[in-house]
Amino acid sequence: MTQPTIPANSSDASSPQDDAWNHLLALEAQVQTTQTSLTLHTTELARLCQTTNTISHSLQMLLKHLPPTPVITPTPPIPPETNPAPRFNVSAAPHTKIPCPALPDTYDGDWAGNVCFLQSCITYIQLSDEEFFPLDPAKTAALSLCNPN
Repeated sequence: MTQPTIPANSSDASSPQDDAWNHLLALEAQVQTTQTSLTLHTTELARLCQTTNTISHSLQMLLKHLPPTPVITPTPPIPPETNPAPRFNVSAAPHTKIPCPALPDTYDGDWAGNVCFLQSCITYIQLSDEEFFPLDPAKTAALSLCNPN
């Protein structure tokens, strides 16, 4: 596209015709810039389209090499049994001996650790059977005074 030229005018004052020519030249420059931009974007779009087609073709080739997906038929739900079998062996004989719980740590005399020590003693007594730690009234009274709760 050829660019129009301004006709030579002998006067220095700008006329409405000169303003129109200047405006026309500015529009022509904008059209050329827009055409260049459009060409660049069209080229980029063509490149992206080609890349998309290449990727699509590659994926189709990969799909041809994959084994077919097996069809999984849904299995009907298993009805719950009326008398389910036990999952572990339960012996009929009751346990007669209960193991003794671990003894509390020895009190080191630190005043800050007394609550922890008393709590471990109380836990030991609660877990112990009478045969391991028989409670008499004196022990019960002493423990009631030391209860950290």
